[in-house]
Formats: sequence, C-alpha cells, structure tokens
Amino acid sequence: MKPVLKLYRGYANEQELIVMGHVFKPTTKEDYDFQKRKFQNAKSVIRMFRIKTHGNADVYLEHNGEKIHTRTLDDGYFKFCIPLGPSLGYGWIDYKVSIFHNQEALVVKGSFIRPHEGNLGFISDIDDTFLVSHTRNPFKKLYILLFKNVNDRKLFDNVVPHYQALSSSGHNIKEEQNAFFYVSSSEWNLYRFIVQFTELHQLPRGVLLLKDIKTSLTDFFITGRGDHNHKFEKIKHILEFYPNLRYTLLGDDAQADPYLYENICKIFPVNVQAVYIRQTGKHKKEKAIAVMNNLAALNVAVCYFSDSNEAIAHSKKIGLIV
Repeated sequence: MKPVLKLYRGYANEQELIVMGHVFKPTTKEDYDFQKRKFQNAKSVIRMFRIKTHGNADVYLEHNGEKIHTRTLDDGYFKFCIPLGPSLGYGWIDYKVSIFHNQEALVVKGSFIRPHEGNLGFISDIDDTFLVSHTRNPFKKLYILLFKNVNDRKLFDNVVPHYQALSSSGHNIKEEQNAFFYVSSSEWNLYRFIVQFTELHQLPRGVLLLKDIKTSLTDFFITGRGDHNHKFEKIKHILEFYPNLRYTLLGDDAQADPYLYENICKIFPVNVQAVYIRQTGKHKKEKAIAVMNNLAALNVAVCYFSDSNEAIAHSKKIGLIV
C-alpha cells in the first residue's frame, strides 16, 4: 500500500508562492465516491473524517528548476511558502509535489493562481452563501451532508450567473480573470467535495482556505461549527498578501460573517469595496442590519439580500458587473 498525497490550490503574489496539501497513511479504503447515495454516501462521508494522517513525511516541491524539501506537520499538513522564481506568468499555473515510497516517486500536479496587480478579489463563504447547508439547523445540516451526494446538493438560485459575472468583472472577455477565494469553517476533509460541487455548477475556480483536518468520528458531528476566528485570520491574510486588489466579500447571516467582515473593513478601510450578505431566515437580523449600516457609513457598498437577483441588480448598480 502506498501513502496518499493530496494537493490544494495555491496562490502567489509578486514575491512569494504558497502551496499546501496533506499526506495520508496507506489505506485499503477506496477514495470518496461522490456518486454514491443515501447510506453508501453516509459511509463514505464518515470515512473522510476517520482518515489517518502521516506526520513528518518528506515532501518535495518542484519549482524553478529546483526540488525543495520539507516535511509534514503532526497532522499530515504541509505548506510551502517560498520566494517566487523569475519570469513567472499570471493566471492559473501548474505545480508538482512528490513524495517517495519504497524509492518510488509519487508525483501529483496541482495549480496556483497569480492574479494581475490591480485586478479584483472576491472572498466568499460556502455554507448558506452559495451551497444550501441549513447551518441554522445542525441536525438537518448533518442529515444533508450524510445522505445527499454531490449531485443532490442544492445551491441558491442565480448564484452562478452572479459569481460568473464577478469573475470576469472589469474585463472584456467572459472568462475567469479575477481572483476568487472560498473561505469556510468546513474542514480540509471536505475539500474534494467542495471542488467537485463548484466544478459541477460552473462556479469560478478559486483557492479554498478551510479549517484544520479532522480525524475522528466525534469531530465529524461538530463539522463546520465552533470558533470562526480562523476565517477572520485567513481573510486578513489574503488582504495582506494582495494589498493591491480591490475586494468584495460575500457571506450570509447564519453565523458570524457580517461581524467578521465588519472587522475586516475597519482594518482595511481602502481595500474592500462591497459586502454581500445573504438572508437565511424569514426575516433580516437586526444586528446584521446594524453592521451593514455601519459599513455603508465607512463608504463600503452593501447588499443584504434574500435572492441573488437582488445581489446581481446591486452589482450592476455600483458598476461591479455590467
């Protein structure tokens, strides 16, 4: 049996490249099958949260003619933060990472984005922002995660045309040009599911920044819950890493997004141009309304909406999309 190497989408600015992934211990279990249904799907999902990570494993990144060596952390996670080589282009660029097993190289290819300076940046939550997850009802959320496969999961109406328009905003061609980041309280265990879902529905290709991987059944039952400070830190990191992008933040009112985004806007008063918050209940929340009013006073364009058509109309009104 061979260890398993998983890569995640990376990102680069003018000086630095960041790529990351996990190494898992050898297993006879099959990989998660997104097409399974009901109890077979539930079995596969639970298996994702019982995975065994490989700490202190040797990992090699091929970059600019060099092979750079590091080792995984205790939870099998690795992250290369390295100076960027010369003559690198923009957009999505491939990279390779390898591990060795019995002197045989196991090579996996990933991709990272290097956005043009001056482009737009979009940072979106996932659960109940574009993926219907019922975060306000933990039991229903777990039921859907267990018994609905990737084809059965729903997204909100008109999210796709809105996100696609944002992705090409400011450019004459209808292709992905701007940088998209999906920042969520979901764990790395769900990375492949989220990527598969976004590809299935033709949402913009983006960098995913998720919570630390979970490796026990107990962790599964609290997936996506708990402290959301990691989201604040990851969003803050993105704005610090790309200080010359103009950002739009997209989230929902089911958990802490309005308050996290408010703090981000206070710290970066010239970087964020718009904030979109989806209404998840029957009524708007008074605290969320107060946040949006406060952001508007800081000269941030705000939209607290229940239907994505409202968000599309607002984006057109402020000139974010055409």
